[in-house]
Amino acid sequence: MISVKPVAAPGAPLARRNPVAKLAAALVFTLILVATLDPVAPAIAIAVELAVLPLFGVRYGVLARRAWPLLAGAGGILVTLVLFAADRSGRVLVEAGPVLVTEGVLVTALGLVLRMLAVALPGILVFATTDPTDLADALIQNAKAPARFAIGALAAFRLVPLLEEEWRMISMARRARGVDAGRNPIAKLRLFGSTAFALLVGAIRRGTRLAVAMDARGFDAGTPRTVARRQRFTRADTLLVVAAGTLAAAALTVSVLLGTFRPLIG
Repeated sequence: MISVKPVAAPGAPLARRNPVAKLAAALVFTLILVATLDPVAPAIAIAVELAVLPLFGVRYGVLARRAWPLLAGAGGILVTLVLFAADRSGRVLVEAGPVLVTEGVLVTALGLVLRMLAVALPGILVFATTDPTDLADALIQNAKAPARFAIGALAAFRLVPLLEEEWRMISMARRARGVDAGRNPIAKLRLFGSTAFALLVGAIRRGTRLAVAMDARGFDAGTPRTVARRQRFTRADTLLVVAAGTLAAAALTVSVLLGTFRPLIG
């Protein structure tokens, strides 16, 4: 089943940081990297992210299990761009019949894939090391987010593990009624679409009932709310955000010095 519980070692130095600080550090780190299209800066960023992984208390195997859909998508994007991109400038690297791989298209594809990984990995680290309840509390106390938004997001986040179980129940119910695609790929695709639609309808109904129940219990009240769990934003949390921005800027600086910097705009 999909789990939303943190998987980091509780004593890891960066895992114990304020959830808002970790979220802000991830945003700062990724927003700076979006400014370039070259593969050097995101490659350096990925190396930094993997190097600090032990400080978050996350094992590399756990990260691989959490990020496998991202890796699969990155591989698909790389193959698609290499084979079907319109830009074929630069030196020819591989030419095999209709397949033509040039230096320009390879650099562009690698830049896009590495940037996607560099932008997504910090988010995976944040949610792998943060308890959803602590994140909601920190958003309310430190980021001054509306309590209705933070608690609503927490409730929705808690419902994520139910989606896998409901998908399994829908599939088993249809199989019990004789609805099975067999080995037909077209039928499998149609069955997948109908199952996804049924899951969407169920999720909307559950979300509506949850929203009504929360309003009935006073979550929509405008009176100030008290907090049971204090979330303190310390100097170490500030240093984490500053360090994230500094490392991202350093990656861009190396890219500029090597002459590979390609701005997103301009």
